[in-house]
Amino acid sequence: MSNSESSLQDKIRQQFETAPYFNVPLERSPKKDALTLYFHNLVTPYYIRNQQAIATEGKIILDAGCGSGYKSLVLAEANPGAKIVGIDFSEESVKLARQRLQYHGIKNAEFYTIKLEELASLGMEFDYVNCDEVLYLLPDLEIGLRAIKSVLKPNGIIRTNLHSAFQRQHYFRAQSFFQMLGFMEGSSQTTEVQFVRETMRNLKDNVFLKTVAWKPEFETDDERIRSNHLLQGDKGYTIPKMFAALRAAGLEFISMVQWQQWDLLDLFEDLDELPVFLAMRFAQMSVEEQLHAHELLQSAQRLLDFWCGHPNEGRFFAPVEEWTESQWRQARVHLHPQLKTPELQQELVASIRQMKAFDLNRHLPITREPAMLLDSSAATCILPLLEASHSIMSLVERWQRLHPLNPLTLEPIAELEAFEAVKQMLIILWQIGYILLES
Repeated sequence: MSNSESSLQDKIRQQFETAPYFNVPLERSPKKDALTLYFHNLVTPYYIRNQQAIATEGKIILDAGCGSGYKSLVLAEANPGAKIVGIDFSEESVKLARQRLQYHGIKNAEFYTIKLEELASLGMEFDYVNCDEVLYLLPDLEIGLRAIKSVLKPNGIIRTNLHSAFQRQHYFRAQSFFQMLGFMEGSSQTTEVQFVRETMRNLKDNVFLKTVAWKPEFETDDERIRSNHLLQGDKGYTIPKMFAALRAAGLEFISMVQWQQWDLLDLFEDLDELPVFLAMRFAQMSVEEQLHAHELLQSAQRLLDFWCGHPNEGRFFAPVEEWTESQWRQARVHLHPQLKTPELQQELVASIRQMKAFDLNRHLPITREPAMLLDSSAATCILPLLEASHSIMSLVERWQRLHPLNPLTLEPIAELEAFEAVKQMLIILWQIGYILLES
């Protein structure tokens, strides 16, 4: 590392010593934040990669760049029975992280003050590594990725992210402006924040930077100014640069974390109205090309948030869309563990008794639709999944008991008819991410 890079890293460390990130009150719990828990649960990416459900009991999870420990707490809540290890190069942040997890009664956790590049010194390997809001601050992205890879178990998974060069371009301009004025040279951060606020507030309303890089919340939220206008070492990446870094580090892309927001075809009103050659070109695109096309059109996400792992360690499986009838009949069905809550069970039972539709999206808002309604029959069919996984044929049998007769002909419901009804219901829930199908 050069002297200039070392000096910048010292400034970054000092920034987080002064104002540890995330600035979340100690008493706040993520237990009600179902969507955050869903994406931080090892079950989610492991299923995407292997089409297998996995238990989190006994897993070892690293929070690399744990900051004040809020994400460490999220990881602990999302992965019951797992051991949490947090590291950060800010001693003040590590102190807060220890305090936070102790406050919330998380005992199987430990924290260390070390740099990301020193991970191997822990002498541990991890099933899952969460490296949130860190890599875009490093002088060399590849070195950071290789450091994480060195402590990852063969079938382990990394979740990390980079700032989007397209979505963040206006804040990079603001950082350059305030750096030019000397606002990022180590003076009091409280003073710097106030300088930024007074400067941006005093700009005329039609000045371009003010229109794109100043929001009402900046008037009262100091952390937002530190993490946008004054963030030391901040850099932006594109999808091609992200994939290039993964290849250079010897890692394999698995999926974007919020994959539902990265559907290229979902950006178009009517696919049938697209020129035929364009539709054909989209179908021929690699995953990298599709994601890059999406960011060129949309660029709505601040983070390029993704999962990756060692190459060729994912389990080979037939996609659910290509399953034969035989594979479907041998399938096992799991409810995602994030849905196995007392609140959901109570409301599900109540909806069944009252024969009312049940809204899964209210308990786990994965889909962009305002609601994901299950009729009472579908709700009754998935009720056993709250306790344990079941074979699809046991759910078919349950469906037949609920619907012994065809309502139009009053003839007995054939097993094949019940099978197709359950299959179609499960496909919808699987596509959204509520259930996990294994064959």
